[in-house]
Amino acid sequence: MDPIPNARRLRRGQTLAEEKLWAVVRGRRLDGFKFRRQVPIDRYFADFVCRDAHLIVELDGPT
Repeated sequence: MDPIPNARRLRRGQTLAEEKLWAVVRGRRLDGFKFRRQVPIDRYFADFVCRDAHLIVELDGPT
């Protein structure tokens, strides 16, 4: 099963909290670290991933 369509759907339908965090971290705005959104990991999708920092950020709920 191709995860790309699901990742695109999740990026289009992001929550307000995800939108706000993305505005802060996109384009290497956070200390030069590159973040990616809705990254497939096994059968799950991580909300935000920074591979250089070995960091996964999951945002659940409205806050």
